[in-house]
Amino acid sequence: MLILFTLQVSNRRSRRWLNDRLLMELVPRLNAEEIRGLFAPPPFGDDVPLSPFCMTNVEEWDKFRNIDMDKEANIIDASERSSTKRKGRVDADKTAVLNAWHRVNCKTREALRRSFLSELVQGYEECIRAFIMDSGDTDALELRVQDLFHRLLLHGVCEFYNLVSVTVIESKDAESPKMTRITKKKKGVAELPNITLIHSLRISKEGIW
Repeated sequence: MLILFTLQVSNRRSRRWLNDRLLMELVPRLNAEEIRGLFAPPPFGDDVPLSPFCMTNVEEWDKFRNIDMDKEANIIDASERSSTKRKGRVDADKTAVLNAWHRVNCKTREALRRSFLSELVQGYEECIRAFIMDSGDTDALELRVQDLFHRLLLHGVCEFYNLVSVTVIESKDAESPKMTRITKKKKGVAELPNITLIHSLRISKEGIW
């Protein structure tokens, strides 16, 4: 006598079974290299490289581990003081550059920010920095720059370094070339920040400041 049993399977379980069968048919069997990649590192992967602590000589490691507490405190204190000094120098340089930048006329500042003539501005700046270092209080630097926009950039560099710059016509002739005369202020001091104008502009464009 044959007895048949009917197994009731829910729809959710049936779909799960079908999905498992489908995945098993779609995904091929993994080879040895693929299995090795799944189970790396050991026991199936490459050997783990030795750590620096394992490679260190025992005597050297003991010296580091048994260092005198007062000596350790002095080393840490010296490191913190050095870091504070470096930070103080950076803050002082940044403040000096910002103060110099605020001396520049707003219109000229915008021209310097948007200008792609970095080599021209750098050339003006190198010339002016050399003038500040090598000249006396009554000396003057004369530059003949005929382009109006180029002269604007030149005046901006002069303002950055706290100098007086005046552009005049060399003669009464209307087509006479123009000359920019640069001098140091009588009551002020020409400043020479450690960070140059062109470098500060690059830092600003990169978003570091």
